Amino acid sequence: MKKFLLLFIPLLCFAAFANAQKIGVVDTDYILSKLPQYKEAETRLNEQITNWQNEIQTLQTEFEKKKTTLENEKVLLIGDQLKLRQKEVDDLDKKIKGMINNRFGSMGEINNARSNLTKPFQDLIWGAIKTVSEKNTLGIVLDKSNNISVIFLDKRYDYTDKVLDLLLKNSPAKNTETEAKPAKRNLMEERTEKIRVMKAKGN
Repeated sequence: MKKFLLLFIPLLCFAAFANAQKIGVVDTDYILSKLPQYKEAETRLNEQITNWQNEIQTLQTEFEKKKTTLENEKVLLIGDQLKLRQKEVDDLDKKIKGMINNRFGSMGEINNARSNLTKPFQDLIWGAIKTVSEKNTLGIVLDKSNNISVIFLDKRYDYTDKVLDLLLKNSPAKNTETEAKPAKRNLMEERTEKIRVMKAKGN
């Protein structure tokens, strides 16, 4: 009974605290996927990963070829010749394994690159969540992406779109796009003017 009370009382306190607070939920993974700057950075990272994979695959093909050739010619090699050829194969094998570990291992370049890629956007999202929370007087904000299982969510408690709208509104990409449109119109006007002048000369 005492154990039950020890468990029940903190839960009751938390429930009372939660009821006294206005709760909101956001999905930071969804927000990230909709940010143009993040998608561009992720595309560049994926291109780099593909280049690394191709580089390793090329070395792996070279290793298999050298290994097969060595196996076929081993009976013809003696002394230092055999040792030298075997060392070439072993060194290439070590190089490939080291490259895989350095780039694709748990502490490899890809994990570090992804962490560096995500962090500035996480800071931006956190700033936007803070602004939306203050504007809507939220006491608690949960992240659906952070290992939290949300079985049911009333739309009025989901502030994902509000956070995303705030980020896109302040996005420099949007300003760049807006500035690019007049330049496009000017180019079209120049072409129209050139056609008009050519027609006038033809007449």
